[in-house]
Amino acid sequence: MSTAATIAIPEFRVYSGTQVRGVLRERRREVVEAIEAAYVAHGEDETVNPDSYFLRFPDRSSDRIIALPATLRPGSGRPATGLKWISSFPGNVNRGLARASALLILNDEDTGYPVACMEAAAISATRTAVGAAIGLRELLADRLEPATISLIGTGVINHHVLQYLDLAGVTPRRILLFDRDRGNAAAFIAALPARLEAEASIATSAGEAIAAGEVVVFATTAAEPHVTDASLFEHRPIVLHLSLRDLAPEIVLESHNVVDDVDHCLKASTSLHLAEQRVGHRRFVGHTLPGLLRGHSPPGDDRPVILSPFGMGILDVAVGDLVHRSLRSGCPPVDGFFFDATRF
Repeated sequence: MSTAATIAIPEFRVYSGTQVRGVLRERRREVVEAIEAAYVAHGEDETVNPDSYFLRFPDRSSDRIIALPATLRPGSGRPATGLKWISSFPGNVNRGLARASALLILNDEDTGYPVACMEAAAISATRTAVGAAIGLRELLADRLEPATISLIGTGVINHHVLQYLDLAGVTPRRILLFDRDRGNAAAFIAALPARLEAEASIATSAGEAIAAGEVVVFATTAAEPHVTDASLFEHRPIVLHLSLRDLAPEIVLESHNVVDDVDHCLKASTSLHLAEQRVGHRRFVGHTLPGLLRGHSPPGDDRPVILSPFGMGILDVAVGDLVHRSLRSGCPPVDGFFFDATRF
């Protein structure tokens, strides 16, 4: 007879997108703290964040579904384990749908049983935007507040970025937009929150927007570099390169580069990966976001500064854990989800 202690089967809960968005909206500061803590834990080797796994379709090269498993270990302060399963189907935009949809699964730390499943598109967009805002805050430490923010791409991610600019102490006087679909850009302006109190306009080209912005944010669906003119960056802006594949290797190599994780960012044909293939080394990456949060000096302003965060699963898990802890007491578990969890 087994002498192992008997423990209760974990309860399993499901949280809707409406519930998740409520937590993200009401616990904004805690979301930021969770993401900062996850970055710091990663810098202290208190995470396990394997490579993302890309499921691709031979007949649809632009579509993909990505699995991001991750765990925050006990030394991180709040252990949590899970998996984000996120699809990216750019053609959805032409159908009037968001490009990305996602689920997040959390697992019990003792048994490994799944304990929560939640809609995670908002978690994914929020952690991307908050990470960008945190990075911008660190990079602006010794600089004047930027007056003009240029957004290349007018989708969900850049909409979320604007919601969190205040975390970086930034209240822009001007927002300049560019999107290949001018109708999307116009709809984006119409949806801007009134509290931003910034003049918003649409640029005639990506080059015009880049050259005008002290901070330039790329959040596009580009699969390969489409910005090749390094002279557009002569004014040495801070570039939040969230979509990772917009910039030609020459621009990367002429800039200070900041990443969330070197190994994650230099793969999958990102602009940094292409730059590595061009020169045969990684020495052009001099800073990491976890390092900046742990007190390392930011790059200087003698060159453009490019922050390229690959977006790690630990961030999704950290925010998902906050959502689960916030909602579980008021959300009944799914009855009989584990039909029979006993061994015999």
